Amino acid sequence: MTSVRMPGELRRQIFEAARAAHPAECCGLLVGAREGQQFRIAALHPARNLSADARRFEIDPRDQVAAQRHARDQGTAVVGCYHSHPDGQALPSMADRAGAGEDNFLWLIAGGDALNAFVYSRGVFTGADWVMSSA
Repeated sequence: MTSVRMPGELRRQIFEAARAAHPAECCGLLVGAREGQQFRIAALHPARNLSADARRFEIDPRDQVAAQRHARDQGTAVVGCYHSHPDGQALPSMADRAGAGEDNFLWLIAGGDALNAFVYSRGVFTGADWVMSSA
């Protein structure tokens, strides 16, 4: 089973971004590493949401390029994305399924008080387990 290790502070930052963006979706990229079946998230790279639909997200390509450059400079990689479902569940939506495309990409979805992790691969989102860390 795939697992995700991420500091609690980053989790808090995702919920803060979700509250600030409400009623629209917040979004951003996850910077870290993938080691076998474990994702280690070291940093968040918040992104502007270009979607005109408050129930969708579209990461600004300029923010994506900046995140990729930053990750490369740090010896890490962009390994996933995060976004919120302002009044929905922390589960992949139909829009998420339609917009996903990169295999073995981690998706964190915040909805209500939940933050759930999924790995997208071959057209399917599969849940991942959390391994919380302090750093």
